[in-house]
Amino acid sequence: MVSEILQPSTILNECQQLVALLEQHTNGKGDGIHKTQISQLEFVRESSAPNSICTVYEPIIAIVVQGKKEVLLGEETYRYGAAQYLVVSVDLPLNGFVVESTPDKPFFGFKLSLDLLLLCDIISETKPSMHHKENSVRGLFVSDASPKLLDCVIRLTQLLDTPEDIPIIAPLIIREIYYRLLIGEQGEAVRQIATVGSNMQRIANAIKFIKTNFTKPIRVEELAQLTNMSASSFHHHFKSVTSMSPLQYQKQLRLLEARRLMLTDNFDAANAASQVGYESPSQFSREYSRMFGAPPIRDIQRLRMA
Repeated sequence: MVSEILQPSTILNECQQLVALLEQHTNGKGDGIHKTQISQLEFVRESSAPNSICTVYEPIIAIVVQGKKEVLLGEETYRYGAAQYLVVSVDLPLNGFVVESTPDKPFFGFKLSLDLLLLCDIISETKPSMHHKENSVRGLFVSDASPKLLDCVIRLTQLLDTPEDIPIIAPLIIREIYYRLLIGEQGEAVRQIATVGSNMQRIANAIKFIKTNFTKPIRVEELAQLTNMSASSFHHHFKSVTSMSPLQYQKQLRLLEARRLMLTDNFDAANAASQVGYESPSQFSREYSRMFGAPPIRDIQRLRMA
């Protein structure tokens, strides 16, 4: 009973410590993503809302330190705020929105990439539930951060003030963060990320294949064979993990890459469409408008002005 009373104030104090640390390490650097001397670690700072980022997220844990954020996966919306974290366990095309931030009280986020080999090593040293029966789980989830997890995050961030300690101590703290995830309320979902032969890992292998070959036609039967599943079983598990079909996943990869080509490499819409595998410019324009809310030319103009 005492812990239930103390925990909220403990979490509030830890978030306040993190706000001060992230303010220190991002102050004067502007909004956006800030790399750190710890290669796996990045900070996010945004002083206005709504602010959106549409990209393919690789496996990460992302903790909101201050403010609120929404993430769209297909037609699903995930909302999380201070002292909550999001885990992305497979490569997913996501649209992330910062929905609460101001110049006086900016959004702060802590992002740590997940090393699946390290996670697998830690899993081998822990004991799974004896009564466990594997079910397909979404490749993205939101959960509340425990005081012990936030304490790890604080200690990892504080290492930036003593860079000479990073090579020795950072790996130990990152290992502890993974352990806290594994014993937390979403531990089973985390475990499936790096368990050899799990449905999650087999779908992750199919996703890697699609990412490598996203400009080419794909056949569900070929992907099913790659994962050692029947076509119907593969389709079911793929949708359970990603919330979309393999063809929808491929389409989003194509559209994101086309958008990048137009924005950064100055491709026109027709050449970008062809480059990512579209044979019909009109189909490309329709699907692009549906995903980004505006035709290619207007969308790119809007992004450049922003």
